[in-house]
Amino acid sequence: MDWLTLSPEEWIAVRLSLKVALWATFASMPVGLAIAWLLARREFWGKSLLNGIIHLPLVLPPVVTGYLLLLSFGRKGPAGAFLEQHFGIVFSFRWTGAALACAVMGFPLMVRAMRLSIEAVDRRLEAAASTLGAAPVLVFLTVTLPLALPGVIAGMILTFARAMGEFGATITFVSNIPGETQTLPSAIYTFTQVPGGDAGAMRLTLVALVISLVALLVSEAVARRASRAVAA
Repeated sequence: MDWLTLSPEEWIAVRLSLKVALWATFASMPVGLAIAWLLARREFWGKSLLNGIIHLPLVLPPVVTGYLLLLSFGRKGPAGAFLEQHFGIVFSFRWTGAALACAVMGFPLMVRAMRLSIEAVDRRLEAAASTLGAAPVLVFLTVTLPLALPGVIAGMILTFARAMGEFGATITFVSNIPGETQTLPSAIYTFTQVPGGDAGAMRLTLVALVISLVALLVSEAVARRASRAVAA
């Protein structure tokens, strides 16, 4: 069973993937929730355009998304140069860039799940809370969000799972640097390109399968518990 033992380099790739996926999920969650609410509850000019832009990563080749991120958030890109100069934040060829790429790729799944969940909330309950004097923010926090919680959780889990499997946008934007940007998919790809790398690729593939399965099971369990809490 020695072939199942991960090497130190493989453990680094696993830990980095988890780190990148968690950051991508939790950093994008507030923005995703706000946009999901906006699309579900407000009518405005350009709504269809905004919805289309948000879902572009689902239909664009991941390499194209990664290249656009490189042009925008690279050291010479407008956003990248501004962030580095004023805040010292660097995305290109850093793990932070991998997290950004994963967040962008998973964002449409997060927004869609949250939007559908918010749209399913009975507006009469929100109206009743407003009639009783609750401010819009309070209505959202005490009525809308608790009722939409299963969808919010599902959106976060989908983003996490998507981030764990992201490859094309990540390798285009931040390359495949061991210990810095080499996530699980990148490490598996590297193993498939070298002689005798089949065992390493299989080990990391099994790890990716286990993590994804655990994430889905946790998502189902948490969503069920949230649904029971809301029903009670």
